[in-house]
Amino acid sequence: MPSHNRRQDMRNMTKKAAVAALAFACSAAFASAWPTRAITLVVPFAPGGNIDFTARAISDLIGKSLGQPVIVENRPGAGGVIGAAYVARAKPDGYTLLLGNSGPNAVANAVSKKVPYDGVKSFTVIGGITTNPAVLTISTHIPASNFAQFNAYARGRAGGASVGTAGNGSFTHLAIELVRAATATPITVIPYKGTGPAAADLMGHTLDAMVDQITTAAPLIRDGRVKAIAQLGPVRSPLMPDVPTLAEQGFPAVDATLYTGLFAPAGLPPAILDKLSSALTAALKDPKVQQRYREMGAEPTALTRVEFEAYVAAEAKRWANAAQTSKVSIDD
Repeated sequence: MPSHNRRQDMRNMTKKAAVAALAFACSAAFASAWPTRAITLVVPFAPGGNIDFTARAISDLIGKSLGQPVIVENRPGAGGVIGAAYVARAKPDGYTLLLGNSGPNAVANAVSKKVPYDGVKSFTVIGGITTNPAVLTISTHIPASNFAQFNAYARGRAGGASVGTAGNGSFTHLAIELVRAATATPITVIPYKGTGPAAADLMGHTLDAMVDQITTAAPLIRDGRVKAIAQLGPVRSPLMPDVPTLAEQGFPAVDATLYTGLFAPAGLPPAILDKLSSALTAALKDPKVQQRYREMGAEPTALTRVEFEAYVAAEAKRWANAAQTSKVSIDD
């Protein structure tokens, strides 16, 4: 190779190294100064719900830790997909975050190939927030006080028991499919537009049963308007210490636990991730936050960021398997 070509190659390599070093320095400086303005925390569900409450319980504390306000912005629709897609498309600069959960981050991809993001790969996991098991409730007109009696009731009816869900392909839909597969209980799934209408029919005795989050079902159970016969989690929730899990009643274990967590778009700089993770961890250690979450039936997560990241990936696979096994899809 002629010497002038070698010199030219060396100059090019030097320029590339200089550009890379400058880019790294700029990125490091940006991360060091971050945040310099308000942060938007997207809740992919309507105001007033449990996920919205989960976000607002920690937003101020995170903002105080970071020195900038954290503004909660609701972007509901399509079971959380609209809000999650908005965050997935956002610039990974730490100024747009997602209060994600099992719905948009796991179930959505499990039941549809048309979701415009990957619930795992499209996001950076900042940390877990809560876990909340589902509960199976039945109408007060049904002569059953445990799952075995409900199973017998369902077997004695043509078409089995009618069980309401929040809609086709929803978290509650897959949850009841897990129950059906584990217990061989004959059921007819009735999809609703949300759990509210299903609960109304359950209380009106036109629906036999439904699956819901403990946080939502607890008031109805306490008031005696519906009966809880099984928790759909690995252990009993402290909010319902008298309601056994399926496994405790002699049936195969079913885990329909809903998680919530804080996410950012994929590609978030590590230095910003560390700041956000530390702020979230500090907020979750606040006794008032822990009390608020437990009062609504959710358990603050004890997982580290790395552990929660692995949990999110495992849950995505688990719900995908559940959808495939039960042949649940909203694309048909």
